[in-house]
Amino acid sequence: MPAFLYGTAWKEDRTEELTRAALEAGFRGIDTANQRRHYVEAAAGSAVKSLVAQGRLDQSAVFLQTKFTHRAGQDHRLPYDPAAPPEEQVRQSFESSLSHLHTDHLDSYVLHGPSTRRGIAAADWGVWRAMEALNRSGRVALIGVSNVTLEQLASLHREAGVKPAFVQNRCYASAGWDRDVRAFCSEHGVVYQGFSLLTANRASVGSSVVRRIAQRVGRSPEQVVFRFALQVGMIPMTGTSNSAHMKQDLECFEFELAEADITAIENVAL
Repeated sequence: MPAFLYGTAWKEDRTEELTRAALEAGFRGIDTANQRRHYVEAAAGSAVKSLVAQGRLDQSAVFLQTKFTHRAGQDHRLPYDPAAPPEEQVRQSFESSLSHLHTDHLDSYVLHGPSTRRGIAAADWGVWRAMEALNRSGRVALIGVSNVTLEQLASLHREAGVKPAFVQNRCYASAGWDRDVRAFCSEHGVVYQGFSLLTANRASVGSSVVRRIAQRVGRSPEQVVFRFALQVGMIPMTGTSNSAHMKQDLECFEFELAEADITAIENVAL
């Protein structure tokens, strides 16, 4: 399981180029989704395939994570029959993802958010049961859920036969960096993946608190935020389109923050 993920959302015709650049920079976890509205899953797969074919990358070293997305989150370019029951939609989307990613199994398969704002609907349970079956068959190593509230996560975790291994949420400093969901994850052995750590928190990243810490440790505010994420138990995600920033982001493994720094960043927007 990688400690840092590269996210491929919103890259469109640059998806292959940027996924390739991320892999060349040293990322070994690729996050995508079979949701053409925001991702080009096939291009992410092509980036991995080309580097493997050139002998520059070992396929087994790459952690591939993709998602099943409900109809409401899709546009007209659907990877499944919208009239099919949820279980069949998962099967069709999953097979399409395997084709896009040039593999016969996935490291992680994620429900791209429940179908309702509150609770876990019957359609969500149909999707989850199908994902559990994929896990039990060995075709998916781990399953998870994204864009989920604490109440939804608790319900899913309580009733699921195969518990979610991952939660992937947009992480807001104004909510203590999703403190309540992270606490649940920590208590129940669920790994938290945080996205939009920079873009959803521009004021916090540029705050005097973070800038002072960055100056003291000789790093950028962005590197400090990613290091903070690692030290509080998150797998951070970056989606940068800048190859220099990709390398800089990975340098967050080269230093540590003091406990006082962690506390200050935890509360920077509260």
